[in-house]
Amino acid sequence: MLIPRQKTPELSFDTLEHGRFDLAAENSERGTVICFYRGLHCPICARYLTELETRVEAFAERGATAIAISTDDEERTRAMAEKIEAKNLRFGYGLTLEKAREWGLYLSAGRGKTSIGIEEPALFAEPGLFMVTPEQTLYYGSVQTMPFVRPHFSELLSALDFAIANNYPARGEYTGAV
Repeated sequence: MLIPRQKTPELSFDTLEHGRFDLAAENSERGTVICFYRGLHCPICARYLTELETRVEAFAERGATAIAISTDDEERTRAMAEKIEAKNLRFGYGLTLEKAREWGLYLSAGRGKTSIGIEEPALFAEPGLFMVTPEQTLYYGSVQTMPFVRPHFSELLSALDFAIANNYPARGEYTGAV
């Protein structure tokens, strides 16, 4: 389990148009929003990433970068980026199942074709949304066991505004005895 205010696992992968992504080398004032999505087969992911695409500049105005990553290969990732008409959102590909587990993501076994007629991979990661500080510590994290009921990016932006204005620390950091 990832713990707020503690260093996150390393994260490095290839992107479609921006070379190699390395979380440790990200250079932003407030941190990085990392959106782990299920893959091309998921119509809910396409809608979710479309929303993130419209919010990339708003995050940048607050000093945060954004990136989306899945276990899909380059071809399927490119198809997703084209599907949502991405212009601002960086897309990574080839997340390993081991790295997904290290980040606390749930894994699912493929069940054939989805409602949009695209084959699910044999194994893939379920969604997760994280905000990681420039020091590579966890500020915010949310993981799901299925594609439904995801955090809204508009709410994350509002929360970021509040956190900036009030120097609000990451919460959920207590790991002592209860």
